[in-house]
Amino acid sequence: MPHKIHDAGIARHIGSYSDAIEVAPHQRWLMTSGTPGLSEIGRYPDDITGQSELAWRNIILLLNKAAMAVEDIVKVTQYLTRAEDISAYAQVRNRFLGHAKPASMLLLTPQLVWSGLLVEVEIIASKA
Repeated sequence: MPHKIHDAGIARHIGSYSDAIEVAPHQRWLMTSGTPGLSEIGRYPDDITGQSELAWRNIILLLNKAAMAVEDIVKVTQYLTRAEDISAYAQVRNRFLGHAKPASMLLLTPQLVWSGLLVEVEIIASKA
């Protein structure tokens, strides 16, 4: 198995992620920039669900371009601008990740680079 999960017993109490993931030697790496729910023409939906879905579609597109899949994600960092959006965001995230449980960090920030953006996602993935 290219990724080994290390369990400290913390994640199971909080959400659908792993406490730590070890990557095997000689893997290819993909690290994305912060990826908002922004379309290729520079537009974004007004709501957290629409922006979250678009952000994750963008992440999947980047994974596909690197011949990778969600199972290759080892770390996810998510930025939200509103605490009340956590539940709706988590539903979208969990749908896109399925059974994959990468290490994860979710941060609340007062604003992202553009006013109106509600979410940004960045990932680290690795694959042989």
